[in-house]
Amino acid sequence: MSTISGVQCTSVKDFYRDRSIFITGGTGFMGKVLVEKLLRSCPGIKNIYLLMRPKRGQDVKQRLRELLNGPLFEKLRQDAPHELSKVIPIAGDVTEQELGISEADQNTLIRDVSVVFHSAATVKFDEALKLSVTINMVGTKQLLNLCHRMHNLEALIHVSTAYCNCDRKDVAEEIYPLSAEPEHVIALTKVMDAKMVDDITPTLIGNRPNTYTFTKALTERLLQSESGYLPVAIVRPSIVLSSHKEPVAGWVDNWNGPTGIIAAAGKGFFRSMLCHEDKIADLVPVDIVINLMICAAWRTATNRTKTIPVYNCCTGQQNPITWKKFVDLVFKYSRIHPPKDVIWYPGGRCHNSVIINKMCILFQHLIPAHILDFFLRIKGKPTIMVVIQSKLHKAATCLEYFSTKQWNFRDDNVRHLAEQLSPEDRQTFMFDVKQIDWPSYLEHYILGIRHFVLKESPDTLPAARSHIRKLYWLHKAVQFGMLVVVLRFLLSRSSVTRAACYSLLTIVLRMCRMIV
Repeated sequence: MSTISGVQCTSVKDFYRDRSIFITGGTGFMGKVLVEKLLRSCPGIKNIYLLMRPKRGQDVKQRLRELLNGPLFEKLRQDAPHELSKVIPIAGDVTEQELGISEADQNTLIRDVSVVFHSAATVKFDEALKLSVTINMVGTKQLLNLCHRMHNLEALIHVSTAYCNCDRKDVAEEIYPLSAEPEHVIALTKVMDAKMVDDITPTLIGNRPNTYTFTKALTERLLQSESGYLPVAIVRPSIVLSSHKEPVAGWVDNWNGPTGIIAAAGKGFFRSMLCHEDKIADLVPVDIVINLMICAAWRTATNRTKTIPVYNCCTGQQNPITWKKFVDLVFKYSRIHPPKDVIWYPGGRCHNSVIINKMCILFQHLIPAHILDFFLRIKGKPTIMVVIQSKLHKAATCLEYFSTKQWNFRDDNVRHLAEQLSPEDRQTFMFDVKQIDWPSYLEHYILGIRHFVLKESPDTLPAARSHIRKLYWLHKAVQFGMLVVVLRFLLSRSSVTRAACYSLLTIVLRMCRMIV
């Protein structure tokens, strides 16, 4: 039991006992972690209904089976396999009328569900506005209609993003007014064809960088205007990376955000990005976000408020890390735990200058990619490097807005929520970002990318380390060769240049003798 304002409340774990949960986006990165955590840490839970759509020729039962057989659920399969039977697929789609859910399944949800977690969204930064509005906004509106009919709903947790208000430098835990009204934008995208919507998108989103942050901000306003008496809370994570500890440190299963770029940097063919090294990189582990969501639902159910509580789930306030430190640690651990078939020794840096970054992209990304594709073509193999570099450039460009700016995400509500938990709940559902040790966390992140994203066995590490040692000396040899070429060019220019070079060389040799 814990105490809120002098009133005894049930613990988080006990709150979920005999309650049924409905989750949208349960097959996504965060959704999977949410399902696993609820089953493992709340064993008294009744059922978890997952909204799923048939995909790639698989029906929802086949997709669920594949989901639960994944590496994330290995601990549950070993320790409590019976818990997995509590997950029930609900066929549907957030882009369809009434979420595409059959009348029978709707009735089940209306009768049984107590807590709803809404994490379904398109996370593509450059998604067409028409589709982004359909998924992020209309999908949420459809869900609200369903929630209004639920007999026992105690909490609806909506997953937003800390960057939905990226047009502000100081972001409090509140829903901000917007120049555009959600209903107007929805109506606009319905009456206009896709091309017309694309044409007016820059004007609509204003000084926001993409349709993702724009529609996420509009969705928060939609919740504020249409949730009515529903017990709603909003969780806003910043840049979500691999798991911190649960159920396994470093788990990640997608290429989104920095992950794809880091994997490419580890392979040696991504070496330059526009980034202000002194800015704070607001990164947060996925399991910390999930723990906060679970506790936010408990708090929402046990402490009803007239306004919608907002939780900024970020690290910049309590445990900041700069982009420089992040990049340095990523390269350090990419060299210690390299992937297989590294093309060149991992290295590179962030650049403040747009011009310098473009030059580095030309000489370190594009030209080497064309050269490698040329040799692949000669060998009769498919050419892939230019295509890969094009995709990486697109991903890096999407991230540039966030790696060259800094925000102050206030997290007072998150800290206050932590204070309401019992010591046991605080440990079981840990979302204290001060406990993140960045070097250790990022080492597990690199190992997680290697194991879960690149699908490389730990058994291949010795050979990969041997290979990267050879690449190191080759890299140094090339650098030395380039230095010799530059010096020879300078020495051939004039006697003054020669004298200056010889003087510099003499000083270096003297310093070397002093060190020896």
